[in-house]
Amino acid sequence: MQAHVRPASPLQTLRAFEATGRLLSMTRAAEELHVTHGAVSRHIKTLEGHLGVALFRRLTRKIVLTDEGAQFHETVSRLLAKLTWEAERLRGQRSGGRLTISTGISFASKWLGPRLHRLIARHPELDIHLDITDPDADLNDGQIDAAVRYGHGRYPHVVAERILEETLTPVCSPGYRAEMGGLVTVESLAACRLLHEDRLLRDDRMLANWELWFATAGVDGAPKVRGPIYSHGSMATEAAIRGEGVALGRSVLVAEDLAAGRLVAPFPQIRLKAERGYDLVYRTGTHDHPKVRAVRDWLADEVRQFLAEGG
Repeated sequence: MQAHVRPASPLQTLRAFEATGRLLSMTRAAEELHVTHGAVSRHIKTLEGHLGVALFRRLTRKIVLTDEGAQFHETVSRLLAKLTWEAERLRGQRSGGRLTISTGISFASKWLGPRLHRLIARHPELDIHLDITDPDADLNDGQIDAAVRYGHGRYPHVVAERILEETLTPVCSPGYRAEMGGLVTVESLAACRLLHEDRLLRDDRMLANWELWFATAGVDGAPKVRGPIYSHGSMATEAAIRGEGVALGRSVLVAEDLAAGRLVAPFPQIRLKAERGYDLVYRTGTHDHPKVRAVRDWLADEVRQFLAEGG
């Protein structure tokens, strides 16, 4: 007697296609979906057979979507996002409304976290969760409603809205500035300990770092002063507050410390515009979701107030 094999559900097949098209890798799709590579491959072949078109072109070491596959992938992604949205809405009704916001540790500790109480007060019906994620979390698994990311504004398979731009200028503690003779000229920084952020040092595009700031200030060649390197901008800022040197302060992260007098900016007129900025990011198809709208409106008010105060 022939064993009966239960066919895969259409939803499983579409999820396998969506993940493969987004990641352009059956292996990575299988890892994400916690199934075998063979299972993903069978789903794709089944779908292509049912539609009568090739969805992927198999190259030597990679796969790419065909024109038909790319169009179909956009539709499938949108519909799966809608299903996730409806599931989250129903689950939110049962749980009292959980809202999860993802961001990095520096932005959370220096900007978002201190303002979160106003979102909580504005939406007491929501259970607010701040999810600190470095590197960036996947917004397509339904666990995160919205994120604030620091980048160039281009993120695959999600929607991004720029909320804040950023500039950089040297900052240090008032005590350190006095210790170093007042830091009257840019050249006086050559005698200082410079604090570095690892992300700025290793970025392939040579974004805002000390070398570029000195060039903006009209100094040929950055001083060859070695100093400690920190993995996050907030850590370099905290070291500057402790009087351990001069950090290249990111305007969004140092604004409150400058206002409180914990930091000073010796050369506030010399600012290097960062190519990166802060973006509100959310899943495709959730632009009008009540939770995303709540975060967007709150952030708009916070940014407006921040800029009005000179941030």
